[in-house]
Formats: sequence, C-alpha cells, structure tokens
Amino acid sequence: MTMLASRLALAALFAICLGWGASAREITHAMGTTDVPDNAQRVAILTNEGTEAILHLGVIPVGAAQSWDADPFHQHLLPALADTVSLGTETAINLEVLAALAPDLIIGTKARQEKIYEQLSAIAPTVMSETIGGTWLENYQFYGDVLGLGEQAKANVEALEERAAALREAIGDGVNDEISLVRFAPSRTRLYMHGSFPGVVLDLVGFKRPAAQDMPDTFVEIQKERVGEMDGDRIFYFSDDKNPAENLAWMDDWMADPLWQGLEAVKAGKAQRVSELKWNLGGGIFCAHMMIDDLADIYGVPRP
Repeated sequence: MTMLASRLALAALFAICLGWGASAREITHAMGTTDVPDNAQRVAILTNEGTEAILHLGVIPVGAAQSWDADPFHQHLLPALADTVSLGTETAINLEVLAALAPDLIIGTKARQEKIYEQLSAIAPTVMSETIGGTWLENYQFYGDVLGLGEQAKANVEALEERAAALREAIGDGVNDEISLVRFAPSRTRLYMHGSFPGVVLDLVGFKRPAAQDMPDTFVEIQKERVGEMDGDRIFYFSDDKNPAENLAWMDDWMADPLWQGLEAVKAGKAQRVSELKWNLGGGIFCAHMMIDDLADIYGVPRP
C-alpha cells in the first residue's frame, strides 16, 4: 500500500469514528449528491473564494488552498488562518497533506478538482460548486447551505446588496459611467466582463459597461490593435500588487502606446490602477466589500 493510500484509509477511518452518532444531510452539488455532517468540525476548503466565504461565515478551516498571490494566504486572511494548513494551489491540491488532517467535510469546485473528486471523497464527504469566478455570490450561498448556515449566508448576501444599493444612491448619476476593467500580466492583457468577480460587484452597484465588455463572459484576451475596446468613462486596471519587473515592463509598454494615450478616459485622467487582490484575485465576499469601499473613495462619497 502506498503512503497516500495509507493516509486515505486512515483518514476515512478517522472520519467514520468522528461521525458515529452524528446526523447528516443530503446535499446536491455539481458532482452528484453527498451526505454531509450537520455540524462539521474539520472543514477543508479548496478554492480562494471558498476560503473567504467560510471565514466570513465564521468557520475556520483545518486546511485551505493556498492563496494565488501569497504563501500561504492573503494578508487580510492570515489572522484567522493562523492554524490552518496550506493544501497547495487550487489546481494542485496535496492529497497526502489533506488526508493527514482527517477532515470531516471537503468543499471544492468541479472547475478545478473534478479529476480528483473520487480521491477527495475517499478522504471525507466532498461537495463541489460547478465553477468559480462570476458565480462567487451564488457559491457563497451554496457554502452556507452546505455548512448548515444557509440563513446566515442569505442575510450576509442581502447586507452586501444593501451596501451596493447605498453606494449607488450616494453616487447618483455617476452610476451611468461606463466602467472598463483591464488586467495587465506578462505577455497577456485582458478585458474583464460581467462574468468576472469585479464585473459582478460593478453590476451590484449598477454601473454601466463599455459595449466591448457588455457581455456575460469572464474575460477576453486582446492584442494592441484592440486597445480601443478598453475605453470607457473610467478605466480601472490591475496587475500583480507586488510589482515584479516583468509586469511593470509589460504595463509600461502598453501605456506608452499612442492607442492607449488616445483613449478618452486616459486623456481625461480617469484611468486608475486598483489593487489586484481586491479587484480580482481575492474573488470573495471580503474583497467585494473592499471593492465597494474603493469605489466610494474614488467617487468621493462616504463608504456605505
């Protein structure tokens, strides 16, 4: 028996022992149906947005996927995750480390972990969202339902929507601005649309989007001949917050281009860099609230 197989067997045995006498509920999810414990005590979460979600719901995981731009976790999550074990990235979950933690519930996503679903299920009851990104708000409710915290999740979503509505009212006619979202990374530049994390937050507030970005997709990668599609009343762009040299060089190259210089938002001084963590990588409810704060500051109104 391999080391991994041994750990899986031990984890399964431990989970059975923990579950003696415990009640469970059947949860329908992207990979089928699974009986999950009513009061899971050792939750493992395999996505960045999921980590934000369950922490926001007051559940501290025993193991979590590593944050995309941090080792192991984003700065704003570190205090709550002081005792949480990093499980590797969303696309490379370390099954041996996960098994050794003996979780009693695993939450992942089909979009990232479909191929290891059977191995995960051998460790503990496993449920999965269909995908991540633009569905983060629906997924938040799903995580709440899985954890038996559905009513709390519903109330928290409503609270976020109320903050977005309050910002919309405070900004007034400013919500008619067409907001362009651009990401610069080495060798690729993307426009972000309604189906992205920041796109959903902008939609909650009620902002308009430029015609080229007014579609349900997550993002589209563009070359310089399509710089015109970046234009809007305001451009918010983001790149790695740590400013590696290759990112800065790529961004500088695009911004030195006459096509960028000719954009109306650029000429009006309304092209602004924002935090990649808050506006893209975090991808969860804490960062959604941070985005709302940023937008209030940018538009010069009180934070709701």
